[in-house]
Amino acid sequence: MQGKYAFFLLSLLTGAHLAAAQDAATPAANPGRPTVSTPATLTPVGYLQFENGGMNAWDSPEFSTQLNFNETVKLAVASRLQLLAVAEPGARSKVTGTTENDPGGYALGGQAVLRSGEGIRPTISASYLRQFYGGSAPDLDLGSSNDSVILLASADARGFHCDTNAMFNRMKQDGVTRPQFGQTLSVSHPLRGQLSMAGELWHFTQPFLHGRAAGNLWALGYAQRPNLVWDAGFQRGLTGTSTHWEVFAGFTYLLPHRLWRQTK
Repeated sequence: MQGKYAFFLLSLLTGAHLAAAQDAATPAANPGRPTVSTPATLTPVGYLQFENGGMNAWDSPEFSTQLNFNETVKLAVASRLQLLAVAEPGARSKVTGTTENDPGGYALGGQAVLRSGEGIRPTISASYLRQFYGGSAPDLDLGSSNDSVILLASADARGFHCDTNAMFNRMKQDGVTRPQFGQTLSVSHPLRGQLSMAGELWHFTQPFLHGRAAGNLWALGYAQRPNLVWDAGFQRGLTGTSTHWEVFAGFTYLLPHRLWRQTK
C-alpha cells in the first residue's frame, strides 16, 4: 500500500523543499480544487502545479465510509494547451462492516482553450481524460469513467468568479458500456484579505444505478502566497443515491521555478 502513496507524498515533499526558494516573480496558482467544476483557464505556461487533498465521505452507494487521497498535476505547455494527470493513490473504505485498503484510479489527458476571454466575456475550453488504471477502491456516487470529455467556461463579473462544466463520460461495468452526463456550476467570491468562499451545485446521471446524483458544495480558500492556496469545505448529497456527506481539505501549489526557459 505504501507504494501507492509515493506519487502523492513526493509532490508534498517537493513543494515543501522549494517553498523557501520561491521567486517573487512566480505567477499565481490557478486552483481547480476543491470544487467539482474545473476552470476553463489554464495554469501559467511552463510551471508545474500540484493540487493535493484528502476527503472523508459517508453513506455512498458502494460504501458506508471512505477516506481517500487525490492529486491532480497540471502543466501548460503553451498558452492554449495544458497536460493533465489525475490520481487517487489510495482509499480506506468500510463496506458491509469490512474495512478495505485499496488503490484508486489514474488518468491522463489534456485541456485546450477554444476561445480566450476576459471579465464577463467567458473563456471556453475543452478537455479529455483517459483512464489507464481503474484501481479497486469503491467508487463515489459519480462512478468511474473510462473516457471523459468536458466543455468548460469561466468568467468574472462584479467581483464573482464563475466556472461551469458540461461532462460527457463513457462508463463500463461488467462488459457493458453506457454514457454518463453531468453539469456543474461553481461561484466564488473574495471575503477579506486572502480568504475566499466558493459554492457549487452539480448533477450527474448514474447509468448503472438508474438514478441521478446531485450535490451542494461549500468551501473556503486561503491564499498564503500567490502560488500556495489552502482549501477546506464540505459537500451534501441531495438525492437518495448521492453520497450523503463529504468533508475535504487540501492545497494547490505552483512550483516557483519554470521548467524551461521562456523564449523571447
